Amino acid sequence: MAYLAGQLVLAVEAGAPNNGVADGTTARVKSMWIRGRKHTYVSAQAFRRWLRDTMVDLGMVPSPTERVGKAQKKAQQATTAADPIRYVDDDLFGYMKATKKDGDSTTLRDSPFMVGTLVSVAPVRLVEDFGVMSRGIPEPVLHSHEFYSADLAAPFLLDLPRIGTFTLGGQRSGRANYLSEQDALTAAEAMQLGGTVTTFRGQPAVRLPLEVRRERAALLLDALATIAGGAKKALHYGDRIPAFLLLAAMRGGVNPFAYVVEDPDGRGVQVRGDVLAKELDAWSGEWLPPIRIGWRPGFRDPVREEFHTAVKDRLEGGQILIDHPRSVLTDLAQEIRDGEHDDWFEDRRGQRSE
Repeated sequence: MAYLAGQLVLAVEAGAPNNGVADGTTARVKSMWIRGRKHTYVSAQAFRRWLRDTMVDLGMVPSPTERVGKAQKKAQQATTAADPIRYVDDDLFGYMKATKKDGDSTTLRDSPFMVGTLVSVAPVRLVEDFGVMSRGIPEPVLHSHEFYSADLAAPFLLDLPRIGTFTLGGQRSGRANYLSEQDALTAAEAMQLGGTVTTFRGQPAVRLPLEVRRERAALLLDALATIAGGAKKALHYGDRIPAFLLLAAMRGGVNPFAYVVEDPDGRGVQVRGDVLAKELDAWSGEWLPPIRIGWRPGFRDPVREEFHTAVKDRLEGGQILIDHPRSVLTDLAQEIRDGEHDDWFEDRRGQRSE
């Protein structure tokens, strides 16, 4: 079994990719205070929306959404079709759908793809831009908005064995994927596509064919390689492809790279080769070589030289590979499509097909 664990960094130059609640006529970006200093951030929900939209651009048919509940009542919901057999995004990103039919019923799927909040590595000084709308009107309209430059970092984790695997049996606790109302429908649809009945992490489950699961994982990686999105693109267009990417296949669902990317001394983003080396030693036997690093040319070149020096032996030994983030992601996607990592889709605690 394998989880793809990693860290990504987005370089925002004079941008406002994720806005918060407006303050009068001023559009505010999302920000937070960490140890008395202001940091900007992009929410995980926004990033996942960018990723989903990019997957649609690559040919994915998205799960249709529906708003339920009356406007004057508090119990409003917006849900997808909750059909991960048919829709890739329902499979990879999860959902919760509550319905009322002969009593309350909830259908739940945890997200195999998990990502943290993209928080600026160093503190940020926000800029407030003043604007005027005066075309063809006697009284100009004044407005303003915030923007900033920062490197935003977040961890992520992809549970590969869970892709295309759906547990059954009405489990209302733990990591349920379906509840009993959906059992027959799920099994029938999966079996029509060539799926199998199995046991997954102690629960009865149905699983889509391996080639389907391969393609879904590869599509997600392809989308990360070409991701686009964000607010205020007309005024603050910017590239959202990761400037830095750290990716490792882990035997367990841990991410040991929390302190590899940081700003320890106020100089801005540092990629700590010494920290990475110590983490790899501590987790010896739990990661599968090579560690893949994507580093865009021109991004923090002095830091890159320091990093190369710190991990020189591991680079020469092939434990660490460095390339462009796009190449790292698309090459791994193709390896997965070609079946080179099929063992990553199996659970360490065992699968039993019937």
